[in-house]
Amino acid sequence: MEFVVAVVAVVAVVAAGIDSGRSGSTPLSPLAATGGAAFDQNCASCHGVNGTGSDKGPPLLHDIYNPGHHNDESFFRAASQGTPRHHWNFGDMPPQSKVSRQDMTAIVRYIRELQEANGIVWRKHTM
Repeated sequence: MEFVVAVVAVVAVVAAGIDSGRSGSTPLSPLAATGGAAFDQNCASCHGVNGTGSDKGPPLLHDIYNPGHHNDESFFRAASQGTPRHHWNFGDMPPQSKVSRQDMTAIVRYIRELQEANGIVWRKHTM
């Protein structure tokens, strides 16, 4: 139950703080705006609108995906090779063969800008 409340709060911050072509006042960089379109086409069906998660995939606007825990290359690897389930109970992520490295560069920029706007920044990963 706490998770659902947290996701709703993140959605409100995203909608209020970022102009991703949906609403808001802080514009995305041109690369991130391109990434937002690619994300919508390739990722949102599982990772949700603005990366807030769905019943098919985890929210990327979560501190577990901060750059100190999941660096940019981890997103590239997940898209190109797939990744086994490890933080969430959504099952394994299959490779996304239709998503090019160029698209992933833009998608990662989009995710990072949304994260930063929501206070998700680099933190050293400790276990």
